[in-house]
Amino acid sequence: VTAAVRAVEADAWVVIAFGQKLGAPLLKSRFAINLHASLLPRWRGAAPINAAILAGDSVTGNSVITLADRMDAGLILGQSERPIEPTVTTGELHDLLAGDGPELVEHVLDGHMARTLDPRKQDESVVTLAGKISRADAWIDLADSAEACRRRINGLSPWPGVQAELDGQAVNLLRATVIEMPASIGEPHAAAAPGTLLDPGLGHFATGESVLQILDIQPAGKRPMRWTDYARGRTLAEGAVLTPAPPSTKVAKPC
Repeated sequence: VTAAVRAVEADAWVVIAFGQKLGAPLLKSRFAINLHASLLPRWRGAAPINAAILAGDSVTGNSVITLADRMDAGLILGQSERPIEPTVTTGELHDLLAGDGPELVEHVLDGHMARTLDPRKQDESVVTLAGKISRADAWIDLADSAEACRRRINGLSPWPGVQAELDGQAVNLLRATVIEMPASIGEPHAAAAPGTLLDPGLGHFATGESVLQILDIQPAGKRPMRWTDYARGRTLAEGAVLTPAPPSTKVAKPC
C-alpha cells in the first residue's frame, strides 16, 4: 500500500479527520498537511470541537499543520478563527468549521507553491488535550451552575446528548442557554431545588446557580424538537423535576 500511494505524483497530500498516524516511510520527501478543527496547540486530540464548547471557549477555528510523529504536534502553516456562539452545538460548529476548511487549505497550498509559508512551532507549554467522547459522558449535574450545564448540553449535542427524565419520560437534552433572571423574578426561585421546572412554557429550570433554559429536546423514540413544541404536546406543571441520568447509563444515539 505504501508503494502504491507514494507512486502517485501529487504536489501535496492533505489529511482530514483520518485519526491515525502516517509513518515516515510513507511521508518521506512528501509535502503532507493535516486540517485540524482547533486553534492548536489548544485541543489536540480526538474531540476538539466538543472540548472547546465544554470548556466554555469563546473562539475556536481550524489549523493546518505538517504531519509529525506525535498526533497534532506538527508545525502550524495556517489558521482561521470562528467565534463560538452561546447556543451553538458541537454538530453545528463542526459543520461551520468544515465549511471554513477548504479556503484555509487552499491558502496554505498556494503558499507552498509560492514558497511563502512561514511554519511556526507549537508552544508545548500551553498544549491542551481533547479526549474521545463516549456514551458515558451523556450526563449533567444540575447542582452545578447553569453555565456548566449549558456547556455540557451544547458540547455533547447531537451525540451522545445529555439524557434525563422529565415527568416520567426519557429525553435527550440537545441545546440550552443561561437565563439571568432579574432580582425581582429570580429571588422567588432561588430556593428551588436543582432540576425544578420553573416555567413550563419556556423550559426554565433551577440549577445550583442561575437558571437553565432548555431550547431543544428529543423525547425517547421521537425526533429532536424545540422546547416550545415539546411543551405544547405535554401537560407540564411548574415544579416538575428534571432528573439527569447517571454517568454510567447507556444512551441511544439520536436520529
